[in-house]
Amino acid sequence: MKTVQLYEKEKIHVDDVERPVINENEILLKVKVASLCGTDVRMYKNGAAGVNGDHPLTLGHEISGIIEEVGNHITSYKVGQKVAVAPNIGCGNCDQCVSGNTHLCANYRAFGIHLAGGFAEYLKVPEKAIQQGNITLLANSTSFEQGALIEPFSCVFNGQEIAGVFPGDSVLIIGGGPIGIMHAMLAFSKGASQVILNDHHESRMEAARRILPQLTTLSGGDLADKIAEKTQGKGVDLCIVAAPSPQAQTESIHYMATNGRLLFFGGLPKDRENVPLNTNTLHYKQLQIFGCTRASLSSYRRSEKLIASGQVPIERLITNRYPLKKFKQALENAEKSVGLKNVVVFE
Repeated sequence: MKTVQLYEKEKIHVDDVERPVINENEILLKVKVASLCGTDVRMYKNGAAGVNGDHPLTLGHEISGIIEEVGNHITSYKVGQKVAVAPNIGCGNCDQCVSGNTHLCANYRAFGIHLAGGFAEYLKVPEKAIQQGNITLLANSTSFEQGALIEPFSCVFNGQEIAGVFPGDSVLIIGGGPIGIMHAMLAFSKGASQVILNDHHESRMEAARRILPQLTTLSGGDLADKIAEKTQGKGVDLCIVAAPSPQAQTESIHYMATNGRLLFFGGLPKDRENVPLNTNTLHYKQLQIFGCTRASLSSYRRSEKLIASGQVPIERLITNRYPLKKFKQALENAEKSVGLKNVVVFE
């Protein structure tokens, strides 16, 4: 089969390798769509621990496909079923795993990061992933393209479950990439009365408005003044920082309404991870600050149901589709933020 393999920093090839062979407790997935993510770009630019010329890694953790083979001991899945696969596999024994938070396991393993991923014609799903529930059946109405986007959307879902979005909320999202737009889609579906998107790139703001005409977009000038104007001087109930910007995190506290909530979504570069905050504002406005990472398997499955309902049209985020042989072009576009979501589509 053909697969995309990372060999070292900025060295990646489309290779011919042996198709995986499964045992009686495993499943073989025929991949239909795999989506590129910022993590794939970072691994390409920076390399990854344990990955080298002798131990290349197949990338890709946003995956959907059809079950091709089922091990003799598997009774919960059948050949031909349309599925998506959550990437994070916990150890199964630690406190986080037994509480259902396998994505927070200190020793988790993930497709496309530690294990062979989805930029390949076939993917082997190990026993532990099957037992933990990493395979989610797709509704008839859910396309393979939508299925591949469940993973990033489930991370958005997880963040908003933690910070809370309530009917009538005013919501500010800083960062107009695919994740920021997913946050806007989900906030509207939860009943937010106003969703404001801020980004420095006008092209992204234009794309966001085309996807969500009801969205309010703001750029340039003093953002705090503009937020005050849009909220009658109150500030926003929820601010989601969906950009890897220390400055955005620092300034976000000034946009908040009393009793407001801040969600720092995603990480920062290691050399800029210490961020100053005005804790007097935090204190006197009685603000709450939340962090989030990855998504539980429950969030993943609930995300599929929400997508199947048609309330969050995430397929509108796909701007470029490529065959596997053009992966390098897809990667280059993802690296340069050309379009929103770049996906690899298999025959």
